[in-house]
Amino acid sequence: MNTKVLLCITVVFFSLLRRRNVCNGATLLANCLESDRKSLLYFKDGLIDPENRLSSWKGDDCCRWRGVQCDNRTGAVIAIDLHSSEDISSTGYIRGDIDPALVRLQSLRHLDLSLNSFQDIPIPDFFGSLKELRYLNLSKAGFNGLIPHTLGNISRLQYLDVSSSFSALTVTTLRWVGSLTSLRYLGMNQVDLSRLSMNSLRVLNNLPVLTELHLSGCSLSGSIPSLRPTNLSLLAIVDLSFNSFDSTFPDWITNMSSLVSLDLSYNGLHGNIHYNISELPNLRDLNLAGNENLTADSEELFSGSWRKIKVLNFASNSIYGSLPSSVGNMTSLVNLNLFVNNIQGGIPSSISSLCNLKSLDMSGNNMTGELPMFLVRSNSCITASPLPNLMYLRLSNNKLVGNLPDWLGELDNLEELSLSYNLLHGPIPSSVGRLSRLTDLSLEGNKLSGILPETLGQLLNLVVFDVSFNELSGTVSEPHFSRLRKLKILHISSNSLVLNVSINWIPPFQLKNLDMGSCRLGPSFPAWLKTQREVMYLDFSNASISGTIPTWFWDLSSNLSLLNVSINRLQGQLPNPLKVAPFADVDFSSNLFQGDIPLPVVEIELLDLSNNQFSGSIPPNIGQVLPNLIFFSLSNNHITGQIPVSVGDMLLLQVLDLSENNLTTEIPSSIQYCSYLKVLDLDSNNVYGYIPSSLGQLSQLQTLHLGNNMLSGELPESLRNCSSLETMDLGNNGFIGEIPLWIGEYLSSLKILSLRSNAFLGNLPSQLTNLTSLQVLDLAENKLDGSIPASLADLKAMVRIQNVIQYWFYGKYRGLYYEDSLVVTTKGQRLKYTKTLSLVTSIDLSGNELDGEFPTGITELHGLVVLNLSRNHFTGHIPDAIGDLRQLSSFDISSNQLSGAIPSSLSSLSSLSYLNLSNNDFSGMIPFTGQLTTFNASAFYGNPRLCGTPLPTKCQADDTDNRETIEDDSGNELIDKWFYLSVGLGFAAGLLVPFAILAMKRPWSAAYFGFMDTIIEKLSCMKKTVDIFRRNKHRRRRQK
Repeated sequence: MNTKVLLCITVVFFSLLRRRNVCNGATLLANCLESDRKSLLYFKDGLIDPENRLSSWKGDDCCRWRGVQCDNRTGAVIAIDLHSSEDISSTGYIRGDIDPALVRLQSLRHLDLSLNSFQDIPIPDFFGSLKELRYLNLSKAGFNGLIPHTLGNISRLQYLDVSSSFSALTVTTLRWVGSLTSLRYLGMNQVDLSRLSMNSLRVLNNLPVLTELHLSGCSLSGSIPSLRPTNLSLLAIVDLSFNSFDSTFPDWITNMSSLVSLDLSYNGLHGNIHYNISELPNLRDLNLAGNENLTADSEELFSGSWRKIKVLNFASNSIYGSLPSSVGNMTSLVNLNLFVNNIQGGIPSSISSLCNLKSLDMSGNNMTGELPMFLVRSNSCITASPLPNLMYLRLSNNKLVGNLPDWLGELDNLEELSLSYNLLHGPIPSSVGRLSRLTDLSLEGNKLSGILPETLGQLLNLVVFDVSFNELSGTVSEPHFSRLRKLKILHISSNSLVLNVSINWIPPFQLKNLDMGSCRLGPSFPAWLKTQREVMYLDFSNASISGTIPTWFWDLSSNLSLLNVSINRLQGQLPNPLKVAPFADVDFSSNLFQGDIPLPVVEIELLDLSNNQFSGSIPPNIGQVLPNLIFFSLSNNHITGQIPVSVGDMLLLQVLDLSENNLTTEIPSSIQYCSYLKVLDLDSNNVYGYIPSSLGQLSQLQTLHLGNNMLSGELPESLRNCSSLETMDLGNNGFIGEIPLWIGEYLSSLKILSLRSNAFLGNLPSQLTNLTSLQVLDLAENKLDGSIPASLADLKAMVRIQNVIQYWFYGKYRGLYYEDSLVVTTKGQRLKYTKTLSLVTSIDLSGNELDGEFPTGITELHGLVVLNLSRNHFTGHIPDAIGDLRQLSSFDISSNQLSGAIPSSLSSLSSLSYLNLSNNDFSGMIPFTGQLTTFNASAFYGNPRLCGTPLPTKCQADDTDNRETIEDDSGNELIDKWFYLSVGLGFAAGLLVPFAILAMKRPWSAAYFGFMDTIIEKLSCMKKTVDIFRRNKHRRRRQK
């Protein structure tokens, strides 16, 4: 009995032991098939394995090898997984050739070679023979060429991912995909499908169990083909992003009830978003970002059900209207992105119901309302604080107004608060200092005022602190930074802040970006900067710092990619060579630095030394030392010598400003090699010789200033190739010849043309009126003759009223730019315009030999601000239409031969502040009314036939009536008729009435007849006045 029991126990024990070992995959599992082992070794021999990930591929049991899985029963290899991690370096990726021995693995169901680098070899055709495969992942594995159609033979395949990088793989047909009727996952991201017709995608309707479809970045175009919801009833995830569809929003989407995630972003879709999409019962993630022309009414769009929605991304579209309060009904919402649309109004207080919301991005819209001052506590939220899960609040680049609400300080999980570039005003709430998780505080570009709260110094996780470009004032002291140990970016520039820290202050942070421009940091250079060993971007511009830069600073400067200490009173000499980081931007402008021009030890891209006291010559090797320089300004110094030929080695140069120095040089022809040059300013030097014809190679040149030099000769015709020119200032030189016709024929973008004070002669070319963008035409002080072309009215930019300031910046690079300027003769003096140059509309033809009548076409230039035709030989009258120039501020037509009456319409020019009509032949009474009453006699001197205020010459009786100019001759007869009629009636009344009285009282007769003698004498005088008036009228007609 005991023997039988013991035998039974032994049998049960070994049975259990065998089952345990099989279940654990331990030593009792079957070894791999020898044929499979050999096939794997052949496969391995073709591979290059830099990281030795296949080092375990040795020995008899391949089932123990890394990345290999076998069938527990048969020992056949069923899975190979050699995918790489995106974390490792690309040099560690597996590469090489794939041996056909893989086909011998007849039980292989799973093959993953993704994220490797197979050196642009094609996907092997023989993969189509792996009939048992269920899973094939070749994504981003470095394959190239056509995807083989033989993959369609793997009829049991459920997962296929052949996603590529940079469209290295292509497909010419998708028919083979239709054979994969078991397919649940299809990934072809960045596979080039551009050769396919859109109807080719209808083959996807043959995949009844397809769940996920990924065709992102496949160069698809045309209309999105219709996928039938009845055939694809399991389709849950669709990604067609980053294609080039020219399509409206597809209708079939709204019937795809199985959809969980839809991504149609960056596709060029247009038209209306179907509001029914909000009714899809399972939709959780919708991404329509970047289509730009997709539109929807915000109120209707967000009034739908959106039952399970978690992510809504409508960024960069054309959604309009106000955000409705119904947005608070989407209680599952986690991420709402409306970046760059046309949303208006404000933020509804109902957002407090979005308890799961983590990210709200509505930056770049047109919101003009206020942030709600209070948020209603929602009963559905677990915590009492509003928006308990909100981590990112981005509302920048709108027009939001009002104060910052206190509830911002109650967003306990907030990590980013971006309200920059709005119209917010008032103080920064001290409650913001309670946001202990905040890493990014961006409030720049508003109208925030008051002091900076000391509580901000408690934000111990803060990395970015930007309150620049506001109206903050007061003192910033050490408590403001007391716990900011993680701070890396500090921008407090463009306020009225004063930094007040002890001389021994050691900040708790190590900054990378430090911008305190326009804060008062001085008078001495900040000593605490010595502790900032990691700073890479430094801006201490306009910071009231004086004295010299301490020597220790140059130990830090070698890390600086931005060094800006401009607009201070720093002095002394800069070290030469200059220590900065490679490709840095260096700005020492507007200080008192002296000495030679310093050159850096490394290549830099921007060097601005303007408005200092540097002397000496430009280093002749500057082009070799700084070949990648993009912006170079030495203007307003004491630089002498020549422009080095090596400037032509700066092949990327966009701005070259050497104006207002003492250079004695020719223009080197090597400048032609600076093919990206947009600004060339050599104004106010001693530049001599001719303009080299090679300058015409600068096709991107936008502004050319060569004025106030000693240049001579004719303008080279090659300049016509500079078709991008907007400013051409060649004034005050010695140029000769006629004004070239090609200026008007080829330089159609010109806004400013100044050729004043040269020796140009001949007629004004009518082609100049082709310059429809021209706002300033200055040809004064030359030897031009002939009349002004009648087509002058075609200068369209002068017809328009320029009332919006447009900053004319050129060569803008990393925040620095060349700002165009021009000296314009206006109101009898030379004034320099910079900020308001775009408002100037001026014609100055003074000091020439021009003749003919006053050009009537000028009166159609309604935007004209300055008109100077003085010192020429113009004749005739000023047309009465001169009164149409309502913007005219300065009008000088002195020293000509103009005649006739001064038109009374001049008195209506309310903007006119300078008038000079002197030294002409004007006659009659000055119409001293309206705006003309603001000018003294000097405006009218030299016109002997003028009379009346403000001249001392009084008008005679004939002149008195002369001002009542009646242009229509028929008025003479009318005057005669009314004159005699009034006299007759008056005479009759005067005789009859007194006669009746005298019949009753005869003693009054003597007095009466004495009175009548006086009346008759005056009537006779009035008749003579009318006769004189008529004669003068006929005389004027004959003169015309």
